[in-house]
Amino acid sequence: MKLFRKILFPFVPLYYAVVFLRNKFYDWSIYKSKTYEFPLLCVGNLSVGGTGKTPMIEYLITLLDTKYTLATLSRGYGRKSKGFLIAEPNVTSKDIGDEPLQIFNKFKNITVAVDADRQQGLKLLKEYKPSLEVILLDDAYQHRKVTAGFNILLTAYHQLYCDGIVLPSGDLREPKSGSKRAQVIVVTKCPDHLNSTQKDKIKKRLKPASNQTVFFSSIQYSQKLVSSISSRPLTDLKGIHFTLVTGIANPTPLVYYLAEMGLDFEHLKFKDHHEFSTSELDLIHSKSLVVTTEKDFSRLNPDTNDQIYYLPIQLKIDKASEFENLVETYVEEF
Repeated sequence: MKLFRKILFPFVPLYYAVVFLRNKFYDWSIYKSKTYEFPLLCVGNLSVGGTGKTPMIEYLITLLDTKYTLATLSRGYGRKSKGFLIAEPNVTSKDIGDEPLQIFNKFKNITVAVDADRQQGLKLLKEYKPSLEVILLDDAYQHRKVTAGFNILLTAYHQLYCDGIVLPSGDLREPKSGSKRAQVIVVTKCPDHLNSTQKDKIKKRLKPASNQTVFFSSIQYSQKLVSSISSRPLTDLKGIHFTLVTGIANPTPLVYYLAEMGLDFEHLKFKDHHEFSTSELDLIHSKSLVVTTEKDFSRLNPDTNDQIYYLPIQLKIDKASEFENLVETYVEEF
């Protein structure tokens, strides 16, 4: 893969120029972007993936859903359906994608919708439920046809956008200058021991504008494993050989966490949003004990096997009250 990216390096300036001009055309109103008369929060990144958008969406839902009628709208990456779709009972990941399904299964009081065309999706969402007060856009930072009132830009601690280059040789979807559209920048997946001096160094590297606030977040793993029918303490895994199955962009933090606990496991690693084949599912289901991520869980047909568990995660934000105040102030004063 590294060799292939090196071969494609001559195309980087072309990609950069095309995306840079596209953004400028929106900035100059040559290309039109639609604004909305209700709070619209966008969670996105500059990189191809692996920054933790879904945990951030879940954090915002937990923050807002007791006060407002809420909906999420995403592309529904990896789904087999087309167009606009509202999540309903018995929906599958093939219908709406694994991440929207995860949100739908976890939060019963909100509306979960998918549509690759965000303008159309927002229009149909409001028609479907006129009482909606706040909509969260998942992975729509580059969808410039829609102007969100509040943009939260995520960048992973081990892969800061300031160190990257654009596609096809790098992992950035657009030039680093695109970061200026965000009101908030969150450095995700930080180690717990990150001190104030290290944070200041990262801020200097990111070079935020005067109107931008930088926050730092980390992943907090649950101490409980969850299956379709039961749960068990994570410590039950000590002294047991199990199989870890991941189909996410960057499983390294999870692998490291389990290894740090001294656990004995094999790792079956698949690409992000991997669609498991029948033979792969047969192999996974033949294992005596399987641990996976919450995103991968539904795609492993867990209802047919009570030995498949997922490990829930939660986002922890440093200076959480300040972050939450910025979000709530935007919504309240809209």
